[in-house]
Amino acid sequence: AVYARCVSALKDERVAASKILSGPAPKIDAVDRAAMVESIRDALYASKIVSYAQGFMLLREAAKEYGWTLDYGSIALMWRGGCIIRSRFLGKIKEAFDKDKSLESLLLAPYFQQEVKACQAGWRNTVAAAVMAGIPVPAFSTALAFYDAYRCAELPANLLQAQRDYFGAHTYERKDKPRG
Repeated sequence: AVYARCVSALKDERVAASKILSGPAPKIDAVDRAAMVESIRDALYASKIVSYAQGFMLLREAAKEYGWTLDYGSIALMWRGGCIIRSRFLGKIKEAFDKDKSLESLLLAPYFQQEVKACQAGWRNTVAAAVMAGIPVPAFSTALAFYDAYRCAELPANLLQAQRDYFGAHTYERKDKPRG
């Protein structure tokens, strides 16, 4: 939301940039409109799951930092009870935390694993089609990037660490050498 507001506020700059910067015309030729709508629905749902997972991860980290004891299932129900976030979906979150009190991420709960798995092709197709058409979809694409990073044991960030060390001696650990 913050990103969208910031970019939206740059109206005059965007109008000027649209006349100078090249890229594809923002248009998607959907041969099968119903399939495209379903893919967008999948992208929205999977991105929603990731955003809730991230929110609860932030709560977990805050609880560690400040010594709080939080009941994440109850928090989900509290939101459902009157907040702008109201959703039946929050009941599934409560169930996940009730089944596993030490759940590290909603993405690891069996129900949400299956939901994301079922949506993944449509989610990826939506992001790919939008990128190829030059249509910004920051919520979908960053949620997908987070999901892909979260499921990877090894990240390309190792290259960034090596570059930081080269420029500022920040140190890094090589995988091909023993520790120390």
